[in-house]
Amino acid sequence: MPGKLLVTGGAGYVGSHCSRAFAEAGWQVTVFDNLSTGWRDLVKWGPLLVGDLQNPADLEAAFSQVKPDAVAHFAGSALVAESVREPSIYYRNNTFATLNLLEAMRRHGAGYLIFSSTCATFGHASSETIDELHPQKPINPYGMSKLMVEHLLSDFDKAHGIRSIPLRYFNAAGADRDAKTGERHACETHVIPLALKGAYDEGYEFTILGNDFDTPDGTAIRDYIHVEDLAEAHLRALTALASGAASSAYNLGTGRGTSVAEVVTAVERATNRKIPRRYGPRRPGDPGRLIALPDKAKRELGWVASRSGIDNIIRSALAWHENDWAAEAHAERT
Repeated sequence: MPGKLLVTGGAGYVGSHCSRAFAEAGWQVTVFDNLSTGWRDLVKWGPLLVGDLQNPADLEAAFSQVKPDAVAHFAGSALVAESVREPSIYYRNNTFATLNLLEAMRRHGAGYLIFSSTCATFGHASSETIDELHPQKPINPYGMSKLMVEHLLSDFDKAHGIRSIPLRYFNAAGADRDAKTGERHACETHVIPLALKGAYDEGYEFTILGNDFDTPDGTAIRDYIHVEDLAEAHLRALTALASGAASSAYNLGTGRGTSVAEVVTAVERATNRKIPRRYGPRRPGDPGRLIALPDKAKRELGWVASRSGIDNIIRSALAWHENDWAAEAHAERT
């Protein structure tokens, strides 16, 4: 069943973990990435083609060379606050770029796609947990650009028979079991790597963004999901499409919320270090609470987030960052 798979954004955080899962399941993985936010050294489970989704000629060359049966689409921009400041970046990098990708799939007969979507398509939660029927009302351009892609996917399925599964995951976190890949961003905004930096870097001031949310401790609540659990869900979705499944969307999470303050406490447990808790204003476009109801993924894909306890997430993230920090320090010395 596994065939040739083009992985856009496969040099990034989630894309590299999923590339590993795909390759270990027998898919012939080729990564397509412009390396604007991805990392060449995280491409370990198939060849890398450097190209840009906004350049149709790059896509044409990639599809002509790889002749993929399917596409796993992770490429795009994903910073909420930046999307509020610079919305045009998000509509170009997320929405317009995906239109180019779908047109290339149509020209070359690639039949199905899994898409890295987001819980940001929902906006403010109107219920304690969010299922697939929850209204999608994004409150920032990032979420809107991803929701527009979901509409594109639906339209291309109806018009051209390109089946797709958007996976709306909540907060990806952690690193793989043997620290071969992990979370690395030139501009880091995610709370766990920032809290780890706060534990080890005396010169860095770790700041919790917002302590006035309508939550028990005033800090934002998120559903943190281990990136290896995400990779397994993507593999199960890809397998379902390869077996002829119809297009469908799934919310991926644990069904449990953890506040930012609770994450900091968990980092302190893992590192045995105290992190001074400083508070700043909320980021523009941030909802107070986002927790998945993942029952549909369990029912239809047989998927459960089994690795996503917050302490396990942080232990794996710490192992990756310690390795990455050591490699960075060695590179600076040599």
